[in-house]
Amino acid sequence: MQDIIQQLEQKRAAARMGGGQKRIDAQHAKGKLTARERLEVLLDEGTFEEWDMFVEHRCTDFGMQDNKIPGDGVVTGYGMINGRLVFVYSQDFTVFGGALSESHAEKICKIMDQAMKVGAPVIGLNDSGGARIQEGVASLGGYAEVFQRNAMASGVIPQISMIMGPSAGGAVYSPAMTDFIFMVKDSSYMFVTGPEVVKTVTHEEVTAEELGGALTHTTKSGVADMAFENDVEALLMLRRLYNYLPLNNREKSPMRASGDPTDRLDQSLNTLVPLNANQAYDMKELILKTVDDGDFFELQPDYAKNMLIGFARMAGQTVGIVANQPLVLAGCLDIKSSIKAARFVRFCDAFSIPVITFVDVPGFMPGTSQEYGGIIKHGAKLLYAYAECTVPKITVITRKAYGGAYDVMASKHLRGDVNFAWPNAEIAVMGAKGAVEIIFREDKNDPVKLAAREAEYKDRFANPFVAGARGFIDDVIQPSETRKRICRSLVMLKDKKVENPWRKHGNIPL
Repeated sequence: MQDIIQQLEQKRAAARMGGGQKRIDAQHAKGKLTARERLEVLLDEGTFEEWDMFVEHRCTDFGMQDNKIPGDGVVTGYGMINGRLVFVYSQDFTVFGGALSESHAEKICKIMDQAMKVGAPVIGLNDSGGARIQEGVASLGGYAEVFQRNAMASGVIPQISMIMGPSAGGAVYSPAMTDFIFMVKDSSYMFVTGPEVVKTVTHEEVTAEELGGALTHTTKSGVADMAFENDVEALLMLRRLYNYLPLNNREKSPMRASGDPTDRLDQSLNTLVPLNANQAYDMKELILKTVDDGDFFELQPDYAKNMLIGFARMAGQTVGIVANQPLVLAGCLDIKSSIKAARFVRFCDAFSIPVITFVDVPGFMPGTSQEYGGIIKHGAKLLYAYAECTVPKITVITRKAYGGAYDVMASKHLRGDVNFAWPNAEIAVMGAKGAVEIIFREDKNDPVKLAAREAEYKDRFANPFVAGARGFIDDVIQPSETRKRICRSLVMLKDKKVENPWRKHGNIPL
């Protein structure tokens, strides 16, 4: 018995060493943690239960039969984050560059299957050179097995990807199907084809960082949600995000008691919106002054900045925030912001997280680049997401709500539950100037008459009362009482039940 125990400990020690001390030192030299060190930071101390530590690859080609390392390049298992269950896999770059083999994929699939059975999220820490070339199509099959599980788990359990090193080729498609993607600056990158292939095919000279680095994907492509300075910061922020999420689509998000009174008034909000309708202000200020303890976890902060999305709490309950940002492009809806918000709304709907929408939108962005880029279909994604969404929806119009953009931003017509407006809100087909130039085009050469018409239009339509008279707005509220009214509405909507017609699934305008 003693011999077997000794043999077990030797195997465990070999698995823990991964690719050996030399490769571990190389990982540290790049400023990166090892696969196991990352799990120590991510999970509550002493809670990690590892599975399949002794799994080895089955490849016999290219001399691989003589090169086997226990664990085969990925550490899998489950643990706790702030006392809540989570399944994890962490790829080990020190073992075959983290390359995915058939056995490696089987380990990932096993914990994903178990997560689905027990209803707990999956977090993947990706650090891999891609498919293990020596295994050929078996490795590709392994990727597809993981992809299939990503698709089946979507909307059932939260899935989060942390890119902590390279992720190239087929390896990028599993993270792409997960709900959130975090990256680490200067050490992680994602691309379908690398710089060398790009140079060969298109003759473009580009570095890995420019092609698929953290800044590229958080500012230009929108593929990643957030980028962090190092592994430790990224993992700690991931723990923070986890606190907002439910374990699965049948459970509620965790409540976190707050000392912030639900009936707190903030008089400074009464002067937040400038008297000049063309002057910008920071919508984030409203969010921070409205949510519990001024704590707002913003997602995709550097992409499509004319739209704000993220998680917060109201009366201790997780809520999703969607808001136009007047500081950027006047808060217009464009292709990028529509897609950004639509995906977030669908996530909230899948996991029963109420959606609070702050509206100040002058319309959709005009121009050939938007029309040629498909703004009609992309704008319809946000429209579809809100229309399909059955969770509690509370909307506050702070200033402008013009044209089709008024409809799209969680209006009463898209089954908004509670729709408030501030007293200075302007709900109309378009701005006064544009409207009178169309209605009274015969006066276009008479600026005095046109100005009088504009003033008349503003008095008649640039207010919330026309919409209020039709019941499209439930109440016109003082800005200072925004938090109180939202919290009361959330209590009222606690047991909301509404079902969409039976169908296999809708056909969102992709």
